[in-house]
Amino acid sequence: MISTNNLSIGYRNKSGDTCIASNIDIDISEGELVGLIGVNGVGKSTLLRSLSGVQASLSGEIVISDKPLIKLSAEELAKTISVVLTEQPISKNLSVSELIALGRQPYTNWIGSLSKEDRAKIQTAIALVNIEALKDKRCFELSDGQLQKVLIARALAQDTPFIILDEPTTHLDMYHQAYVLKLLKKLTQETNKSILFATHEINLALQLCDKIIIMEKDKVSAGTPKELIAKNAFSNIFPSDLIYFDSESVSFKIRT
Repeated sequence: MISTNNLSIGYRNKSGDTCIASNIDIDISEGELVGLIGVNGVGKSTLLRSLSGVQASLSGEIVISDKPLIKLSAEELAKTISVVLTEQPISKNLSVSELIALGRQPYTNWIGSLSKEDRAKIQTAIALVNIEALKDKRCFELSDGQLQKVLIARALAQDTPFIILDEPTTHLDMYHQAYVLKLLKKLTQETNKSILFATHEINLALQLCDKIIIMEKDKVSAGTPKELIAKNAFSNIFPSDLIYFDSESVSFKIRT
């Protein structure tokens, strides 16, 4: 579905390259839910932007469905990957249905009129996320959790095989964090789409994800939760004086 080979990510400017992470080799298969975890500032958002083509990588290769990312046109990319970023600019005066309809932009004609198929995709997305009761509301009337579900529906309406989300549970309480992540798991099972998301809700991700990508300052590891636990890969993510990983309960705990 999507893979990287010796990928290096970071920033380019007139004074040279700033590498955030290197030697990144990951594989995400069809229908997998993959969580990206790591401390603040380690480069999770940079990796997501690089994988989605929003930001150029420094070196290495990103391959999507056997085709290098750099060879995909803007139109092909929009039909391959949909992205839900944190704090993305949206007009909250739009209705929920109007915002979700924007996901059909890669398929509409130059005046943006919706076809019968476009409308069917929008209704399917609304049904999958179970927000029929919200479709006529204005976005400024929504709670953070409701808006997050609407943005996920917009990504579904875009009908891409791959969805990337940057911290989709930000600003949500514990119940809605679990709700959103369980929704993502359900969507991979029902639609066979691959979903990659960055999160700080590591304990929830460990319960729901097919794979976990761990970003640390000097390396990037990936595998199933069981594989990573067997390698003791979670033990060095945080300073051990305060938080430790308990392999028996498969969760992080606070030292008391």
